[in-house]
Amino acid sequence: MNDTTWLARAIELASINVTEGGGPFGAVIVRDGEEVADGQNRVTRDLDPTAHAEVVAIRAAAKAVGDFSLAGCTLYSSCEPCPMCMASALWARVDRVVYAADRDDAARAGFDDGDFYSLFDRPRSEWGLRVEAQRLASAAEPFEAWLADAERTAY
Repeated sequence: MNDTTWLARAIELASINVTEGGGPFGAVIVRDGEEVADGQNRVTRDLDPTAHAEVVAIRAAAKAVGDFSLAGCTLYSSCEPCPMCMASALWARVDRVVYAADRDDAARAGFDDGDFYSLFDRPRSEWGLRVEAQRLASAAEPFEAWLADAERTAY
């Protein structure tokens, strides 16, 4: 199978999801030409704003392979991943992300992530979300414990 076939599968998942009351997004994780896992947008069904198709697929793929690293995998998405999903792909260490529709297609359908794409280029005072740092004396203790743990699993 090739990129076109896997993208068609992601689009099919997205279309099916719409008929079942979900959002118009689907994703597939592939390794060595085999599907590892798939995902559909489950935000409204699960009442989980992080349950985007890509994140659902990444979670399922990590469980399927028994590792938090998805190195060697490709993430196929029916639409350009939003910043959260792209960050998730980076954390999962997928090798490639391939998508069909782009962010402009999504925006025309009411899924405009434009503000999210540019958020970190703006001062925090313009984010529309109060983000405050309150430095406690103990703030670094978890990191010190992490560094001191010779048995830790680095990621």
